[in-house]
Parts: sequence; structure tokens; C-alpha cells
Amino acid sequence: MTAFTIREVPDDIARRIKVRAAEAGQSLQSYLLSLVTRDATQPTLAEMADRAERYATEDIDVQDVLDVIDSGRAGR
Repeated sequence: MTAFTIREVPDDIARRIKVRAAEAGQSLQSYLLSLVTRDATQPTLAEMADRAERYATEDIDVQDVLDVIDSGRAGR
């Protein structure tokens, strides 16, 4: 496994992180690992935009959307 070192963490930030770790019932190590893991496993905005673009279809136009909305309203 890889070890990370973060230098020059402002005192107020370090205190907040320690408090949050304690509130979560975790050691500082475990809490920071969970933060890093969560960040690394979440897609970035660019990745989400790329994914949305891949799944987007050009076959749907505004009128198609309006027709579906109208049919939904008529069914009420």
C-alpha cells in the first residue's frame, strides 16, 4: 500500500478534521482514508459529462418531449 503525507495543513482545518473523525467514531487515519476513498471512487464532473454525452440521443427533439408531457397530463 501507498502512504501519503500532507504537509502544512492549517491548524483550524486539522482541528475540524480531528473533530469529525471523533464524531464518526473513527481514528484520524480511518477517517482520512474514507475521505480519500470516497473522492477517488466518485466520478468527476468531466467523467459524468462524458458519460451523459455517450448516452444522449439525437433522435429526441423538443416536440417529442412536449408530446410525452401532454400525453401524461391527459392521463390524469
